[in-house]
Amino acid sequence: MTAMTSQQLTERIAGTGTGLETTDMVLNIGPQHPATHGVLRLRLVLDGERIVSAEPIIGYMHRGAEKLFEVRDYRQIIVLANRHDWLSAFASELGVVLAVERMLGMEVPERATWARTLLAELNRLLNHLMFLGSYPLELGAITPIFYAFREREEIQAVMEEISGGRMHFMFNRVGGLKEELPLGWTGRVRDAVALVRSRMADIDRLITGNEIFRARTRGVGVLTPEQIAAYGVSGPIARASGVDFDLRRDDPYLAYGEPELRDRLKVVTRDAGDCLARFEVLLDQAHVSLDIAEACADKLDALPAGPINQRLPKILKVPEGHTYAWTENPLGINGYFLVSHGDKTPWRLKLRSASFNNIQVLSEVLPGHLVADMVAILGSMFFVVGDIDK
Repeated sequence: MTAMTSQQLTERIAGTGTGLETTDMVLNIGPQHPATHGVLRLRLVLDGERIVSAEPIIGYMHRGAEKLFEVRDYRQIIVLANRHDWLSAFASELGVVLAVERMLGMEVPERATWARTLLAELNRLLNHLMFLGSYPLELGAITPIFYAFREREEIQAVMEEISGGRMHFMFNRVGGLKEELPLGWTGRVRDAVALVRSRMADIDRLITGNEIFRARTRGVGVLTPEQIAAYGVSGPIARASGVDFDLRRDDPYLAYGEPELRDRLKVVTRDAGDCLARFEVLLDQAHVSLDIAEACADKLDALPAGPINQRLPKILKVPEGHTYAWTENPLGINGYFLVSHGDKTPWRLKLRSASFNNIQVLSEVLPGHLVADMVAILGSMFFVVGDIDK
């Protein structure tokens, strides 16, 4: 009895976690190349499988484009401007030439204005088809990307015919476009548009009608309009959260304010703000781009013969001053703040890219979700890392 009472006993309760210290796990996603959108790194803090905090870490593709702008003349800048978002090359060229033309007080020929609008919408369609195919791929569905690339090839064919390029078109010039449109090209554009439109229902049925895809995306990664405003998110992501804003309608440029496009330019919105809503906005916007492209082709055929660009001096110098030109790029608002001291190169050309703001909001939307949902959310943010890092 004495031995038993003098014996020291230790009691441990197992299985409930009482008295046991736990530590959150830090998980680095990347840096890697997720589905060709670029090298991104996410630093996640996890409690079990649930995300506590998320930090997007950027800069792995930084090329110093804004500093390179300062030592290139206004023709050479276009080469750099169409590469930060390699899925929206033509649209990214537009901002530069619009800013320079505004500083010069230059009026662009009407044919160039309508041709630019047409090419901008074809480029928007190429961008959207890429994400419509690659997003399901990130969730494990490989078939949709073959459908999306089949449609992309129809549009790529007419874009390649006019510019010679498949990604970096380099077709814009200060004062208009590089050269006249090929004979019969607008007819081939209409044929491509009609063919793609007839097949878009296949993509819709294949993806949005899939119950697994809907289960992975509905109610996941919800963004509120307040978060959209706080982070400056724009484009399809913002409109999927009910933010009814599109520069093509609200601050028209090119031919978007013309009566011929008024009925064709429909701003697509959703209210849910989740991954599914973002995908649906992208799909519906592709249909709108097809309608606008068709209307632009009809208008170009109706216009009388005329120049496609303005003649420029051998050395182009922009008057001293500053301006800001913004456009509704496929991924959102793209802006260039140009400051000139009257030289042949800009003193400063600041780029406001859509992807930079769109990716920063991940620190708000990812916490609280499971790691398994992280891929679904990341893929629905529609970004190009070159457009983030600049």
